[in-house]
Amino acid sequence: MKKIGLFGGTFDPIHNGHIHIARAFADELGLDMVVFLPAGDPYHKETTQTAAEHRLAMTELAAQADSRFAVSDCDIVREGATYTFDTVQIFRQQFPAAQLWWLLGSDSLLQLHTWKKWQTLVRQIHIAVAAREGDNLARAPRELHGWLGDALQNGSLHLLKTPMYNVSSTEIRRRLGNHESTEGLIAPQVEAYITKHGLYRR
Repeated sequence: MKKIGLFGGTFDPIHNGHIHIARAFADELGLDMVVFLPAGDPYHKETTQTAAEHRLAMTELAAQADSRFAVSDCDIVREGATYTFDTVQIFRQQFPAAQLWWLLGSDSLLQLHTWKKWQTLVRQIHIAVAAREGDNLARAPRELHGWLGDALQNGSLHLLKTPMYNVSSTEIRRRLGNHESTEGLIAPQVEAYITKHGLYRR
């Protein structure tokens, strides 16, 4: 059975922390492919400051780091707000026999019960969780308690052992805006793209 991981995000910009956790996602679960999904208009976040075409291009450049990585523009080309549930339906239709995994940060997991059709979603896809510092599943809202226990027991929820890098797109944007070094934080080809197009500069 083919195993495919889906990794959504604004990727504004994509950085080495994203690549690090995507590799852990693939390694720990034995995934054949990890598909990066740059967001179009995520309903639960503020509007991104960088045009989707640039975020898509930067993600495609960064994804060259691993042969298991691919990029999809499906969340960008759809009109209106993009919901995880709808994205999963697209991949379920495209890969009907595959085992699908969705990568979440633990902060997002704690909000899962607010997502569109979340109870149907968790029956259609496995979930992998990347731990963020300070997050604790014991603080999960009661709406998730029953599902969390069952999912951990039956293997449809996996907690990644690899910790996340302590780096954020917000910090990288700040550094770029102040003309500070981002060495080691973003791929050289992504940094070259940012420079070429004058992104994040004040």
